[in-house]
Formats: sequence, structure tokens, C-alpha cells
Amino acid sequence: MGYIVLALLLITGAAFAVAVQRRSHRARGVSGGLSDLDAEVEASGWVLRLGASLSVPEARIWAGAGETATQALTDAAECHRAAGAQLSAAHTADEYAKATRVAKEGLAHIATARAALGVAVAV
Repeated sequence: MGYIVLALLLITGAAFAVAVQRRSHRARGVSGGLSDLDAEVEASGWVLRLGASLSVPEARIWAGAGETATQALTDAAECHRAAGAQLSAAHTADEYAKATRVAKEGLAHIATARAALGVAVAV
């Protein structure tokens, strides 16, 4: 009988802890967004994708780039640097979301550079 009472107390305590945690998250406005870990994983993926887009195997294609493509590549490289710095300093879902936005902006610059060069845009 003692084990049943102990189990019920543990279950009740766990349910109470979950309820308190959800209430505190709602109070901070986190309820509908990504968790910090999920946001970090998403931001890391976008920064890696941007970095991979900057390191192209066909360097001779980029060598003859015009002004538009060169500026777009420069902007993309700056976005990669900024997103990486934001990612390394981030601790909250909002900070990771900022790094994600900067990385996506860099990918838009890559698309502009590829369009200027007449290279197919990878999806």
C-alpha cells in the first residue's frame, strides 16, 4: 500500500511541475515558438547551408563574375560571417531566429549571384 501512495505522490508532483513549467513559458511568450534547442538546430542548418553555397566546386564560373554577382557574393559572405557570430553568441530562441534570418538573407544573395551568372539555382 505504501508503494501505491508513493507512486501517486510522484505522479502528482510530476504533473504539477509540468503545469508550472507550461504556465511560466506562456507568461514569457514562448508557448507557440520553437524551443531553444530546436531553434539552435534550425539556425545551425541554415548557416551550414549558406557556407556550403559559398564554397562552390566550379571556381572558374565565379572567377568571371560581373559586378552584380561579385557584390551579391560579397554580401552573402558577410551574412555568413554575421550569422555564424550570432549563432555562437545566441542562447534563446529569438537570438537563434535572428541568426536564421541572416543566413536566409545570405542565401538570397547567393540566388542573386547565380542568376547574374546564369547558373541554375539549387533548391
